[in-house]
Amino acid sequence: MEVLAPAGGPEALKAAVFAGADAVYLGGSAFGARASARNFSREELAWAAAFCRARGVRVHVTVNTLLRDSEMEEALSLAAFLCSLPVDAVLVQDMGLFALLRQRAPGLPLHASTQMSLHTPAGARLLHQLGAARVVLSRELSLPEIQEIAQASPVELESFIHGALCMSVSGQCYFSALLGGRSGNRGMCAQTCRLPFQAPGGTGHDLSLKDLSFIPWMEELAKAGVCSAKIEGRLKRPEYVAAAVSACRHAADGEEVPLELLEKLEAVFSRSGFTQGYLRGQRGRGMFGVRTKEDVAGATEKVFASLRGLYRGERPSVPVTLSLGVSGDSLTVTAQDQEGRLASASASIEEGAGGLTQARSVQQLKKTGGTPFYAGAVQAPDFAPIRIPQLNALRRQALEGLLRQREVGKPIPFTQGPLEKPPRCGAAGLALRAAFRSPGQVCPEAKGLNAILLPLETEISALKGLRAQGFPAIILELPRAMFGQESAVRREMQMKMEAGFTAFTCGNLGALALCRELGAEAHGAFPLNITNTWALGFFQSLGLLDAELSFEIAGREAAALGGSLPRGAMVYGRQAAMLTRNCPLANSPKGCLRCQSPGALTDRMGKSFPVVCRKAGRWGVEVLNSVPLWLGGLPTAGLDFGVFRFTTEDAGTCGRILTAYQQGGHLEGPYTRGLWRKGVL
Repeated sequence: MEVLAPAGGPEALKAAVFAGADAVYLGGSAFGARASARNFSREELAWAAAFCRARGVRVHVTVNTLLRDSEMEEALSLAAFLCSLPVDAVLVQDMGLFALLRQRAPGLPLHASTQMSLHTPAGARLLHQLGAARVVLSRELSLPEIQEIAQASPVELESFIHGALCMSVSGQCYFSALLGGRSGNRGMCAQTCRLPFQAPGGTGHDLSLKDLSFIPWMEELAKAGVCSAKIEGRLKRPEYVAAAVSACRHAADGEEVPLELLEKLEAVFSRSGFTQGYLRGQRGRGMFGVRTKEDVAGATEKVFASLRGLYRGERPSVPVTLSLGVSGDSLTVTAQDQEGRLASASASIEEGAGGLTQARSVQQLKKTGGTPFYAGAVQAPDFAPIRIPQLNALRRQALEGLLRQREVGKPIPFTQGPLEKPPRCGAAGLALRAAFRSPGQVCPEAKGLNAILLPLETEISALKGLRAQGFPAIILELPRAMFGQESAVRREMQMKMEAGFTAFTCGNLGALALCRELGAEAHGAFPLNITNTWALGFFQSLGLLDAELSFEIAGREAAALGGSLPRGAMVYGRQAAMLTRNCPLANSPKGCLRCQSPGALTDRMGKSFPVVCRKAGRWGVEVLNSVPLWLGGLPTAGLDFGVFRFTTEDAGTCGRILTAYQQGGHLEGPYTRGLWRKGVL
């Protein structure tokens, strides 16, 4: 099991390596999902790659944010630089960048970031077919669900083993963007979920989860099919990194993790302790927690000082063969690693020198302390005319030469050249479609729309009834969350297709994979996080007929997108601020309330945020914005269709809203223009 450590800066990287990490992940000065971390300049990236390579530690670099058209050239330039070092892998979220990197650097291992929201067997299998070397799984998966994914695809699986838990599925949280313009999908999350949000009977912080820690059970992850245990924490101190890595090192090596080390790790940072709820399939109130005064008080300087000892010096982790040779009047010490690199240091036999026996020569050659090497095999003559200081000096020189050789890697080929943006094709006018949570919301005014959207689980009799009444084409919305539910979703799709309903919306790669498998008509939804021209082209190549853009994109940016895939945007509705597997309304002693109508969370300002779920939460729970989006009266140049998303409205209200938009009227009550005017940071 690979121990994969975070490195928010050079000091944290050294702490990870010296404490025993097999690999580190870090970010450059741009396009990383932790923009507020110390991060690495290009010069520091080059140093990090050489430093780690010399010590047999792999380097993964995060380029895992959503990108605008204007940023793609710079992102490709960064990737080309990373190939020149080279690094061992690049983590990617944006599917436009993913597609371009597969074209320009087919030899570069690409890891699908957890920001891709991958949590189904079909999704992992599709990413493998598209060229991903590894998938970083969603944190919400249980061990049996991970095992199901591992058995369905040969792609490497990486899973978080320790660190912070977001309430939302990664890549599906828009809370920070909607409330403050700071996008978590662009590394600027303001951690809105850590603020007070009150559910009935809850704790008062009903969007704040404890940190995950599964270190003592690492073997269970390995048995489930995980090859890499990932520690979260690029914003954390080096002492935290060293403590987490050291604990994971013990577990990965099959050793019992010292209780004292686990206690110090908790003292350095926790939120009311740790949880194993998702991996154990034990969701609920016990998973919630905040950073208390007691938690902060535990992080004393005494604890930090003790943890610094874990990374005070080099960790001998690279085996070498050392040999001493005598030829004529010269002496040579040679060091060779397992890959065949070889470095030597020679000197003349000193006049009047004494001599060392074979046993004493071997003993001195084995003294590799202060270096990343340890002596695997040692060869020496029966008697060598050399003094100990001279032998020590030659050994040091040979090892230093070998270290310099190991720092150098073979660049990964990267095809340079200008990035050509395909011109915009289409955009004949703005067609309108509406999504309803239930057939009871569908209003007569919807007959004039281009299409209506309903949940996949809608009864076939209701769908046929709407069709008989003359409503437009019906598109069924696949669940955004399918944790352990892929087979059930597939069966439901097959039933609907047999009844003549063959069009579906896809909000994740797993849903798109199911559509491709079944030969269904696929339409892209906002959770695909499409923000650039090349992402549109990528999804078009996979069979999407059209795609709804991310609502983090500004109107001017949407208008400038190129390509021919029809694209749309949400023009009305309560935007989904968060997708979660752990319902905040179930964070009470009563557990799941089996809500018959949408419940709500209340923030510290008294604002109410509706909470809706599908299949009693088995198909996901959404926390919605406190006010609806309304783009009526704003320019929508470049769009082919607009989407109304009705959630808490009744049929009469839905009809009035549709009429107001089509006739250029006003929306009654409070609303937001969202991010259409200003976009996000």
